Amino acid sequence: MTQGRPGGAAWAPLWEREDELAAATQAVEELCADVTTAGGLLTFSGEAGIGKTALLAEVRRIAEARRATVWSVRGGEAVTSVPFNVVRQLLQPALVSFSPEEAREYLGDWYEIAGPALGIAEPGGHQADPQGVCDGLVEVVSRLAQLKWPLVLLIDDAHWADQETLHWLATFAQRLDELPVLVVVARRPGEAIGESARHLATVADHARSFATLQALTPAAAAGLTRATLGEHADAPFCREVWAVTGGNPYESVELLAKVQDSELEPVEGSADELRALNRTARGRGLVDRLKGLGTDATRFAWAAAILGSGISLDLAASLAVMPIDTAERCAERLCAARILVTGDDGLEFVHPLIATTVYRSIPGATRTAMHGVAAAVVARDGQGAAAASRHLLEVHPDDDPELVDQLRQAAAEHLAVGAPDAARRCLERALREPPLPEIHARVLYELGCATLLTSPATTISHLREALSVRGLDQELRVDAVCRLSQALVHNDQLEEGLRAIAEEAERLDEGPARLRLQAVHYMWEGIHAGEEDSPGRSRRLAALAGPLSGRDNAERALLILRAFDAMTRGENAELVVELCDRALVNGRLAPGLGWTDTEWSFELRLMLGGSYAFSDRLDRAESLFTEAVRAYETAGWSGGHLALSHAFLGYVYRRRGRLHDAERSLRESLRLADRVGQGLPMHWEAASMLIDTLLARGHVDEAGAVADRYGFAPPSASTIYVPDAPSVRGRLLLALGRTEEGLNELEATAKALTARGQYNTVLAPWAYDLARALAHEDPKRAGHLVADARMQAERFGTDTAIGEALRCAASLETGAKSVALYRQAATYLEASPCAYEHAVARVEYGIAADSAVELERGLTLARTCGADGLADRALDHLGLVRR
Repeated sequence: MTQGRPGGAAWAPLWEREDELAAATQAVEELCADVTTAGGLLTFSGEAGIGKTALLAEVRRIAEARRATVWSVRGGEAVTSVPFNVVRQLLQPALVSFSPEEAREYLGDWYEIAGPALGIAEPGGHQADPQGVCDGLVEVVSRLAQLKWPLVLLIDDAHWADQETLHWLATFAQRLDELPVLVVVARRPGEAIGESARHLATVADHARSFATLQALTPAAAAGLTRATLGEHADAPFCREVWAVTGGNPYESVELLAKVQDSELEPVEGSADELRALNRTARGRGLVDRLKGLGTDATRFAWAAAILGSGISLDLAASLAVMPIDTAERCAERLCAARILVTGDDGLEFVHPLIATTVYRSIPGATRTAMHGVAAAVVARDGQGAAAASRHLLEVHPDDDPELVDQLRQAAAEHLAVGAPDAARRCLERALREPPLPEIHARVLYELGCATLLTSPATTISHLREALSVRGLDQELRVDAVCRLSQALVHNDQLEEGLRAIAEEAERLDEGPARLRLQAVHYMWEGIHAGEEDSPGRSRRLAALAGPLSGRDNAERALLILRAFDAMTRGENAELVVELCDRALVNGRLAPGLGWTDTEWSFELRLMLGGSYAFSDRLDRAESLFTEAVRAYETAGWSGGHLALSHAFLGYVYRRRGRLHDAERSLRESLRLADRVGQGLPMHWEAASMLIDTLLARGHVDEAGAVADRYGFAPPSASTIYVPDAPSVRGRLLLALGRTEEGLNELEATAKALTARGQYNTVLAPWAYDLARALAHEDPKRAGHLVADARMQAERFGTDTAIGEALRCAASLETGAKSVALYRQAATYLEASPCAYEHAVARVEYGIAADSAVELERGLTLARTCGADGLADRALDHLGLVRR
């Protein structure tokens, strides 16, 4: 049993905590032993008053005794709606020690991303990506851990931490095995709900130690009683202390303090008075005790409860409407009564139970009014609309236009720092006020925009309602329709998205607004694999885009869509490139069409890069996608946008023959996509590209494992994939020896793509794989397939397309004709930017011609590309040729 100090009630909760203290001591010692040693995570759980706070205080003492840096923070029930509140307070010691210049230099690119959430930088002009901000916070704390080693972070009452902090903590917990920092978390079970509960579950899953604290046993309660009151406390009295408090350490400490204050003798004859004394520790008894301190003290305590944690004496005085000297006397009286305590950041309640009881004791009408006053007090203090918003959320609706404006401003501030859920709460509350009729639709629009990144279904509801009422001007209405269609598409409701665009376009006369809607309509149709009249759509799009010069972004968007359509259909590649070039301004994306611009869906930029990539302009495609990755990382966007940017950049590497780089980028894409969700279309996109890359490397089993992990099997989502995913799947099945399944997949692919008029043999090379598979059992059909593919490749006209067609044709021939075709294929592919395809052609040419020279060339190329299987094949045939 851990002994308490004589009269040391503050140590009481540490009785019977030997195991927890041992785990903490070991973790601290390991952390302090070596800067390369990872710290890890300890989690303590238990009911209110069970001693979590005291245990963390002892961990602090242990760590500081080892000269560790210790930062601590406590969540608060009254401030759970304040985004980033807990992590900001946790890092306050480090943040205040940096000048703005030092912080910017030390944090680098992360300064602009995480700085606004931490309150050390002004927000940018766009909506911050929540995942990017979270990643930025992880990086900030990781750097501080290196700087301040050994670093111990203590988080008390984590169940009352804001959702954004818990998101950071859950992500940070997954990196603790590589960082020299120890995190110790204490929380109550069952208090958090929704996303907060899920984040806490993730934290618990990554803890090296998880302990549930238990109440004191009768023996520990007796030891505590005698350590506090003296050894003369008799057994019946000690037993009654335990019975009255249920062994709850906090209640035991408070009860024994009251016994001391009342000078009650700790003997059996006094035991009956313990229950009455204990009632003053919480609930009605605490409220009565507070009232006994006087009206001023009660009002000051109410103000403190409204303000929450880190309570400023000045602000509390303003809220309580009393002079500062009166407030000081009230604070002293409340501290003497063990209701408040003075901390480093201001006044705090001695225990969360007291804060909750005081807050709930405020009459409802008074509490609501005080929140309204608190919002004004906080705003006057210069803390901004976002800080005041938690109080505004508690005010009853009262047709107050000014309150609506304040909540809208707060929502904008929350979005700017990466807290869309906080913005949503503000705007939902603004709607209940309600807004004036002329801005009602605007608030609904803002609410729909706030939830676009986090909840497409919610966005759909709000934007539909915004469009159903009057109040949006034409520009805003068109933007709302475009965002609605985007949300519908991302919610797998593509047909409804197309219908919304078409209906709005019918209302408008010819002009830029209508042209924008037409472009968005064509864009969604362009990625819809199940479109019924694809050839007709292509003709209409060609007629619309043909005369356009690219004078504005609507025209540029239509040019990109026309280029992508022409590329998928296998029209002349020079036309595709010319259309793409016309959509740029001085070779770059036009203002408003940049990667982080939100007026146009980012799928449009992916189509532009993809059109260049499959038209043998890989240099331009690589430049675009490199710019995308850099733009998203700089802006702190680390969700689906960055995931797909890495995927497309990786596929450009695959087309260039940089297979190592391709695999690395594509695996990063899938890692990012996994964090966004599971089973999303982007998973299929990136998985398809990675499988294609692994097959090129000769790593067939790894490709199969990726397919199994991501469910790379029919049915797929009704979107077009680049490259064509069913073609890749058919090739994978053949490589795995599942020939019948592979043939069926390729036959279905041929039927679907032919019906849509999509003949690009580089984008969807199903014909070559099918022809090779049929070469022995049905050579006539195989020959027809290749002949048709050669015709389509020559129509498209790129060196890659023609070279690949010749290579497949050569594989169906024998003798001198085969050698001649392979020679031609190698010549074309040498001129193309696709080094892997050139390597394959050289190896196959060398095999057909029994040429050691060509095999050596092919082997060198294969090794440079990272094509292990092809290199082995070349080596095997080199051995035969040399013998």
